[in-house]
Amino acid sequence: QLQLVESGGDLVQPGGSLKLSCAASGFTLDNYAIGWFRQAPGKEREGVSCIGSSLSPKNYAASVRGRFTISRDNAKNTVYLQMNSLKPEDTAVYYCAARSVVMCSLNQAFWGSASWGQGTQVTVSS
Repeated sequence: QLQLVESGGDLVQPGGSLKLSCAASGFTLDNYAIGWFRQAPGKEREGVSCIGSSLSPKNYAASVRGRFTISRDNAKNTVYLQMNSLKPEDTAVYYCAARSVVMCSLNQAFWGSASWGQGTQVTVSS
């Protein structure tokens, strides 16, 4: 059974860093595009970053570009989201999703048929 588990969320001060992990089980991530999304209280879910399978390019939302980095370690069957220079507005539940396609998009409709994890809470506050 295909399963995704996010981890690494925590309470961090503004300007701090966190590294989120999205670990897959029941399938190998090699042939899957992976997306990171977040949802803050009272707001709609938004795409943060995604990475295609193989050597496909990475995409970032404008709000995180230059601060967040997505990467994948196929040997560990895990995708990471390194988050630096965190801001209070980054506070949200972060989710990862997987779809068996080569390219990726931050468009929500693109991930309609994807598998999703349960989320991990990131809180940026002093």
